[in-house]
Amino acid sequence: MSATVAAVSGALALSALAVPAAQADGHGSLASLAPSTSKVTPFTGSSPADETVGDTKITSVTVNGGKDIVVGTTVKKSFTISVSASDPTGIYDGYAQLWHGSDVDNPDGVLVPDADMGTCTATGATTGTCKVTIVADPNENIYSNILAGTWKVWVGAMGNDYDYTIVDAYKTARVQRASKLTVNAAPEPVKKGKTVTVTGKLSRANWDDLQYHGYAGQSVQLQFRKKTSDTYTTLKTIKSDSVGNLKTTTTATVDGYFRYSFVGTTTTPAIKATGDYVDVQ
Repeated sequence: MSATVAAVSGALALSALAVPAAQADGHGSLASLAPSTSKVTPFTGSSPADETVGDTKITSVTVNGGKDIVVGTTVKKSFTISVSASDPTGIYDGYAQLWHGSDVDNPDGVLVPDADMGTCTATGATTGTCKVTIVADPNENIYSNILAGTWKVWVGAMGNDYDYTIVDAYKTARVQRASKLTVNAAPEPVKKGKTVTVTGKLSRANWDDLQYHGYAGQSVQLQFRKKTSDTYTTLKTIKSDSVGNLKTTTTATVDGYFRYSFVGTTTTPAIKATGDYVDVQ
């Protein structure tokens, strides 16, 4: 006594999942219940709201090891979502994906796993952890700057008895535009007490044209560490100009390294330039 539901994601026909008659209510694999968008996968219908059938429980979800997902202009970014869950019969599947937008039924971006089921490991008689791998590709599913920032995590878990639970927005994760930061201190060498001019540029990935462009109007710290020290101290804070350029001056005192440091925003990660050494004579 079983019913078979096929879930389709992109060009992949996801394998059918046979479920007991108790589940023959239109619900099949967890992947078939997840949100979809025509930008990434063919839209197959509305995703149900948060729903639980039976006593399966999600206990924790970790995206990319707790770190932000940073995407540039050419390189694909692969990351993992881990879903831990419990069910009296043990865990059969755990599945998750990211979606962006205000409405789970009509997202403007979806990052889906490369398989229709998680890779699960039992952590006890009634518990398990399942992992899915997702690839964020600036040439495919990261198609616009509007997708930078906070995404929601859709997650589901299924027990060995095919009880299941799904949550539309279990938590959030950030997908960010990769940043670059340069620095150059001159002249080199310089006499003690003379002026050092420190230039640089703050830029970030643009997913609309797959280029890096200056990040304007951002606060950036000029930092310095002595040659004999491992610690940088902040000398001043300046703002990048309309094309991301940085320029300021300071007084040469001792041999050491100058760098710029950017604390980041919700859409762009923090970054520190490699220190530029100046010999003070």
